[in-house]
Formats: sequence, structure tokens, C-alpha cells
Amino acid sequence: MTVLITGGSRGIGAAIAKRFAVEGFNIVIHYLNSHESANETARICMTYGVQVLTISADLRSKEQLERMKEKLEAHGMMPDIIVNNGGIAHYGLLADVSEEVWDDVMAVNLKGMFLITQLFMPNMVAQRFGRIINVSSIWGISGASCEVLYSTTKGGMNAFTKALAKELAPSGITVNAVAPGAVDTEMMDSFDEDEKAAIKQDIPLGRLGTADEIASLVYFLSLPESSYITGQIISPNGGWLT
Repeated sequence: MTVLITGGSRGIGAAIAKRFAVEGFNIVIHYLNSHESANETARICMTYGVQVLTISADLRSKEQLERMKEKLEAHGMMPDIIVNNGGIAHYGLLADVSEEVWDDVMAVNLKGMFLITQLFMPNMVAQRFGRIINVSSIWGISGASCEVLYSTTKGGMNAFTKALAKELAPSGITVNAVAPGAVDTEMMDSFDEDEKAAIKQDIPLGRLGTADEIASLVYFLSLPESSYITGQIISPNGGWLT
């Protein structure tokens, strides 16, 4: 079994890659610019005796993603499981968002997920098995002030998940989204310690989540035991949003 993780070089993506490697899955780590991080994650995954392939491609480019697919076919590593984790954050007032920034974040977070899924879905349909797991955000459910653009992309991801789950269910493919709350990764680096403390105070469990906790949930959604779960947006958020 092979799993493709977009944005798999660091943070939640790297934790997901390692979690699947521990369980014996072959791993495809997609990244754009984080070459060294991708290689480091790959080296860790390889210690578990699995095949690992790193590949760089721009999620906004259908041409680059088609070349990525050709490479995976050549290596016999077409994915049985897709984790659409690649994405970029955006923080700022909507009034200050330029059309170019809007288009760019939309292209990476939504178009990229669409292109990856569309390219690799036919193989899953042919084998009548597959798992598509989209890494969304709590803000795709509730929305966040000063994160309108980001929230919009994640809300779109959630709608995509629900609709595609219905479309692919007859083919034995499940489609779910994991929508984390505040997780202690590089995405939180823009917040200072006081801001992080304020966020923790708002979370009933009193702490940030970990990348490993998110990875474990993603892994569970790939298991045979999860085969009756599809079209769901599951939010591990410490009770922040219920």
C-alpha cells in the first residue's frame, strides 16, 4: 500500500508520513521548496524498511503534477491513499487582500487538492478501493477574523469532501477531512507567546494539539475499521469548537 502526502516535508505532513511508515506503508513525500526537510523526513521513514519517494511539484501547475504522476507510475508507487495536506496560511484583514494573493492562496489550497485528487482518483476507482483524506482546519467550520481568505479555502475543502464522498462511495472509496484546531507547528510561529497563551486559555484542554495527534487520526481514517466513515469533517481541537 502506498500513501501520497502533499506538503509532506515538515509539520503535520511530516508527522503523517512517519506515522504511515511506522505501519509499513510505502511513502510518497510531495513538497515544493523544502528539499532538505523532505529528505530528512524521507530518511526517517526509510528506517522502517519502506519504500520512500520524494518529489517536488507546484500544486498550482497541472503540468508539473502530471509529470509527478508519470514518475509515480514508473516507480510502481501509485497511491492507494491520498492525504491532501499541502497548503498555505494567510493572516490579515480582508480589506488588505490583493486579487493576486487571493488567487494564489485559492490555487494552492483548493485547486491543488482538486488537481491531485482528479489525477489519482481513476486508479482508485479501477481497483475499487481508496482513501482520500483532506487536511482542513477548524476555521473551515467556524471561520476566523483576519483569516477570511484561509477560512474560505478550508470551507471549500470541507464542501469538496462531503460532495466527493457521495460521488465515490459506489467505487469503494472513502473521502474525509481532518480539521485541526491550534496545533504546535511552524504555522504558529507568527504568534508570540502571549498570543499563544491566550489561545490555550480558550481551549478547554488547555494546550495546543501536536502534529502526531493529527497524524494518528489521519492514519485511523485509512484503516479497514474506518470503512463506514465517509463524507465527515472531524475536528480534533481540544474542545475549542464542539
